Amino acid sequence: MPREEKFFGHFNDHARTLVDGAVALRDLLEGGPGIAAACNRIFEHEEKADAIAREVLLSVRRSFITPFDRSDIKDLINQLDDAIDQMKKTAKAITLFEVTSFELHQRQMADIILRCAELTVEAVHLLGSVRENSGRINAITEEITRLEEQADELNDQGIKALFLKSRDGNAMDFIIGNEIYDHLEKVVDRFEDVANRISGIVIEQV
Repeated sequence: MPREEKFFGHFNDHARTLVDGAVALRDLLEGGPGIAAACNRIFEHEEKADAIAREVLLSVRRSFITPFDRSDIKDLINQLDDAIDQMKKTAKAITLFEVTSFELHQRQMADIILRCAELTVEAVHLLGSVRENSGRINAITEEITRLEEQADELNDQGIKALFLKSRDGNAMDFIIGNEIYDHLEKVVDRFEDVANRISGIVIEQV
């Protein structure tokens, strides 16, 4: 019996929303008058991603044959969804605290998030032929792990710089800035979760 190939299309569609969301997040962290529009774009991409995730979860229940283990399908789509959910939480925090300018390290973390999203799109696409593409998929997941480590370093450096900047000034600036750093770090962590899940699928399938 043929496999249900529609899952790969859904994974690809969802992964592309991560890139769209990451582009909007990077634009958001440029600050200025475009903040509201960038936030709205993130919210729109998150809603689209949610719809795709719901369709995948429905399809898992309705399909007799799936391309790989049902639990892996559910975990992968949920972890993909967690990544853009965390982008939305970041945008909501920025809106709540009315932040209009951002630190260099925060913008650099946004660049890493976008790169993670781009790599995730490639890895998800390659899952359609996982055995043939296992080498490249493993290289991608290792690169995402390295990027997560870079983001951790930027987070630490940024918080330190923010502390020194705010030490003799407004403590609230440090609290809010630290909150934004925390959200950005969590976005990268969610991409690492996706990479780990994809690595697990490769191990099971190859």
